[in-house]
Amino acid sequence: MPDKIEIDTEFITLGQFLKLADVIQTGGMAKWFLSEHQIIINGEQDQRRGRKLRAGDKVDIPGFGDFLITEK
Repeated sequence: MPDKIEIDTEFITLGQFLKLADVIQTGGMAKWFLSEHQIIINGEQDQRRGRKLRAGDKVDIPGFGDFLITEK
């Protein structure tokens, strides 16, 4: 079962998500993390730090977990 990440805005970026999900410690690590790890969003690979994630989106990071974006 995926971990749920709650947002209280219309969307968050992939970079913001990584920090919110405790995958990275600081926002500055996002670019490096995305260049080193595979990220699957709704079944498609995407490495764009600015990718907008909305409620209902599923994020899979092999080795780190599966996540579901939900609304607060």
